[in-house]
Amino acid sequence: MTLAPLPAQRVVLATEDDPLRLEHGARLDHVEVAYETWGRLSPERDNAVFVCHALTGDAHAAGEGGWWESLVGPGRPVDTDRFFVICPNLLGGCRGTTGPSSVDPTTGRPWGLTFPLFTVHDLVSVHRRLLAHLGITRLHAAVGGSLGGMQVLQWAVDDPGAIDRALLVAASSRLTAQNIAFSAVARDAILHDPDFQGGAYAGTGRRPDRGLAVARRMAHITYVSEESLEAKFGRARVASAPDGPPQHETDFQVEAYLDHQAEVFLARFDALSYLYLTRVMDYFDPFADAGAAARAGSGGTRFLHVSFDTDWRFPTAHSRRTHEHLDAAGADSRHVEVASPWGHDSFLLDPPGYHDEVRAFLGGAPRS
Repeated sequence: MTLAPLPAQRVVLATEDDPLRLEHGARLDHVEVAYETWGRLSPERDNAVFVCHALTGDAHAAGEGGWWESLVGPGRPVDTDRFFVICPNLLGGCRGTTGPSSVDPTTGRPWGLTFPLFTVHDLVSVHRRLLAHLGITRLHAAVGGSLGGMQVLQWAVDDPGAIDRALLVAASSRLTAQNIAFSAVARDAILHDPDFQGGAYAGTGRRPDRGLAVARRMAHITYVSEESLEAKFGRARVASAPDGPPQHETDFQVEAYLDHQAEVFLARFDALSYLYLTRVMDYFDPFADAGAAARAGSGGTRFLHVSFDTDWRFPTAHSRRTHEHLDAAGADSRHVEVASPWGHDSFLLDPPGYHDEVRAFLGGAPRS
């Protein structure tokens, strides 16, 4: 299956003369980043909002088909009539930014599993290079949901003076054993797909689509709430056999829904990126460094943490933990829980009160 088209704007942010040195010692001599922007940068360059995407997102956050179109756009809480909004595909992605499916310049072949493992710190290092390329020294805000929120938190730790407002939605500062377990099963499905071929499947005409589809189906179940699945599907069966006998094939409407989610996902994502980016999340634990919280707040960054009461993938306790670490270290931090029937995916939607919180948080004048 061929992946859908990529964003148009590209920039090379690391070269042999200026390599990207990764946290664990490896280096990348060529890093290309795909990104999109909306709105106009003010003459004072003080209205930039950086959007960090989640695990399976990309640079196309706004506009037609944008994955965060509900939040980012003209008149939306992240208002592109007022803000200059930037969203890149992150390092390790498969939507135009260098990752394991990219060509290794030293061999002329796709990296595959020889691509070095990286961290959230490394994701942020690339974001910071993009910001420097755009000539912006301080962000009005950095905004991210799920893995995107992890990037925002790490950015505040790494460069405390760079962000005026940090918005972390349905995010975590340390995954639980259950979260790691879900991702382990997803990775196992990919790694044991016969078409994975040790990660060297590019150009063979075969991709580990079965394994990636299993990974997506299972992950998607964790992104929605039991309440929302029950309300939408209950025990209804597919229209072709509403009263037919039992069968092994897809029969319940919820099964057909998961089939559709997997099919759409295969058209826009790559298995190698899924392996690498889930691993990035597993190892994220910034507060293992006792001074991280104090550094994050030392530049005057204001933090807002939004969680959702039905999110059982990153439940409210995760947001509360992050807030409490920052608050205890003297940072300007606030946490709010929003009622929503939609689980983790609520951060992509518009449950009552959520967008109002975002709009109010971003609405004030930038600090001097």
